[in-house]
Amino acid sequence: MASHKNPGNQVTSAQGTHRSGTSSQTQTGDPELDARKRALNEVFGLLKLSYHNQFNAAFPDVQTLNHAKRLWLESLSGFTPEQMVAGAKRAIRQCEYLPTVHKMLQLCAEGENGLPEPRAAYREACNAPSPKANFKWSHPAVYHAGRAADWFFLANNPESSAYPVFAAHYKKICERLMAGDKLPAPEQVQLEHQQGQPLSKSENAKKLAELRARLKI
Repeated sequence: MASHKNPGNQVTSAQGTHRSGTSSQTQTGDPELDARKRALNEVFGLLKLSYHNQFNAAFPDVQTLNHAKRLWLESLSGFTPEQMVAGAKRAIRQCEYLPTVHKMLQLCAEGENGLPEPRAAYREACNAPSPKANFKWSHPAVYHAGRAADWFFLANNPESSAYPVFAAHYKKICERLMAGDKLPAPEQVQLEHQQGQPLSKSENAKKLAELRARLKI
């Protein structure tokens, strides 16, 4: 039986009643699946409240919304209901725009390894005081990405130039973590850049070009 619109974004079918908000969907007889469906409803409810205009633009009708729910339910099958809801709350804190399925996969995974969103990681790396190794990092990946990008470079270049370099390193490190690699905690080293004479514009430009060439960005 075809679905149709009615008040409250409710969707009816031969199997029962579905809502696009936080109410529960039709019971399947599978407690685990039912719990994940309830969690997904909560996720969409939170996202709708937080990204109202973007949400309505992305899911303009019940059919589109239900298709999206099925896709998200399948895509997020590797996470528990608690991780799904936590991912949505993390999106609200970190993301300016309505997250895509791909972004939600990252946000849900953050609950397992504590990886912050790239822009937040960049700001943490730039604002951390020296010595960097002594700072209480939200995750070692932020420290290692900052170190790979070069602390002095990050401190002496505008965000428009420095962020892409940092983000490229951070992405590679996160991918390694997602693949199962382990990162060591920051070690007390004597390799941090000390206060010195700022680089000239030509030196900065040369260093940036070398980094971009190495990272292929």
